[in-house]
Amino acid sequence: MYDFYFGEIMKILKELDAKLVIVDLEVNLGKEVRSAPTLCAKYNGKIIPLNTAHDGRPILMKEENTID
Repeated sequence: MYDFYFGEIMKILKELDAKLVIVDLEVNLGKEVRSAPTLCAKYNGKIIPLNTAHDGRPILMKEENTID
């Protein structure tokens, strides 16, 4: 991605061997438990959500965000 002011601001370093999956994710929100279909990545055998469960904002695909 190129920006006139900043120049090159994004570039692909390498393609990862990941698979997109949709899971039925259950989330405990204090007094309430909700579940919904959620877009995730399956990477190295781990499931990593690609958005927050409570409001759907996108998040970075980091292994520390995996769900057991």
